Amino acid sequence: MPQIPEKIHELTVGQLSARSGAAVSALHFYESKGLISSRRTAGNQRRYTRDTLRRVAFVRAAQRVGIPLATIRQALAELPEERTPTREDWARLSQAWRSELDERIAQLNRLRDHLTDCIGCGCLSLESCVLSNPDDAFGERGAGSRLMVERRR
Repeated sequence: MPQIPEKIHELTVGQLSARSGAAVSALHFYESKGLISSRRTAGNQRRYTRDTLRRVAFVRAAQRVGIPLATIRQALAELPEERTPTREDWARLSQAWRSELDERIAQLNRLRDHLTDCIGCGCLSLESCVLSNPDDAFGERGAGSRLMVERRR
């Protein structure tokens, strides 16, 4: 990993990419979504402050556990400008995200269990299959495909 001399306080997008492991296109995308920011030189080139490295690491870690970018942006917006997320920031935010992740894990477990049921019966019936018709929501209104009939009306 390339080292950046201590006297350099701003990074080019290439330097930020090399240090963070994020593709240049990902960095541009993060910036377009308000996750990181840069200033423009007289030649219209992006320059990032060194603290952007930690912000990118924060974003990538949150993404790896499935946190949506909009949620990450909200979390970063709570931090004072130009301050990098600290260990305490990560602990606080990850605790807040824990229940959301627990619910997603439970949902995936339910999906996995229903998939096993479908493999066992093999029906994939639109009338009674728990994957095609969860909780038999449309069975309450009669047999057959209710969505097609309702859309035509």
